[in-house]
Amino acid sequence: MNIFKKVGYAAAAVVALIGAPASAQSALNEILSTGVLKVGTTGDWNPMSVKDPATNTYKGYDIDIMTELAKDLGVELKMVPTDWKTLVNGVVAGNYHMTGSASISPKRMKAAGYSESYISVEILPFTTTALVGQFDSWESINEPNVKVAATLGTTFEKLSKEWFPNADIKIVEAPAIGYQEVLSGRSEVFITSNIEGSTLTKKFANIVQIPVAEARAPTPIAMLLPQSDQVWINYINNWIKLKKAKGFFVETAAKWGL
Repeated sequence: MNIFKKVGYAAAAVVALIGAPASAQSALNEILSTGVLKVGTTGDWNPMSVKDPATNTYKGYDIDIMTELAKDLGVELKMVPTDWKTLVNGVVAGNYHMTGSASISPKRMKAAGYSESYISVEILPFTTTALVGQFDSWESINEPNVKVAATLGTTFEKLSKEWFPNADIKIVEAPAIGYQEVLSGRSEVFITSNIEGSTLTKKFANIVQIPVAEARAPTPIAMLLPQSDQVWINYINNWIKLKKAKGFFVETAAKWGL
């Protein structure tokens, strides 16, 4: 027996031991075989994903995106409740196949993969109409007597601590939300995306944007995916390209005022 045959037999033996190629273990295969696409969502980012506790249903930009994805896959869509502090862990643990929209960050990239970005946000500070006269810049928020609220595990928690080291940072845990702390009077300022901020100022007459010179931290938004599952990542990225070309993302953004 020559060396090439020996190598061939050895390779075959290894394949037999380890089973099918890694691609066969893709989330895509599981989704198609089970007929269910599981998507993790927090349900507290208006207008991206909002949960109605009375009906246990979701609506928003993300929900429309995921509904379209499930339709194109020919499977059922199942929204899996999660929160911001466990959002990445849920992908890593396989609790869901992907998430809805999440800001791209180096910390998250250490554990999870991302799709291509399809929308971006920038961050602005907000307060109430009664307090807005106290603030006229980012610097005016960074004072020891200013209470800044943020939800645990969100990008806003990290940025609040980084941008306002002198302020009194109040961290609340889901289902509590930073802006609710300001509405209740327990805090004075919260930061959020221009997307959610626009929605909140329309919904609550006493929430107003602080007149800063410019927004901060322009950030691309994407879906979180299993880091090593290149088959699934490739599928999602090509699906995004296709839907962009057909105007789906622009139309959906316009529907939700984004």
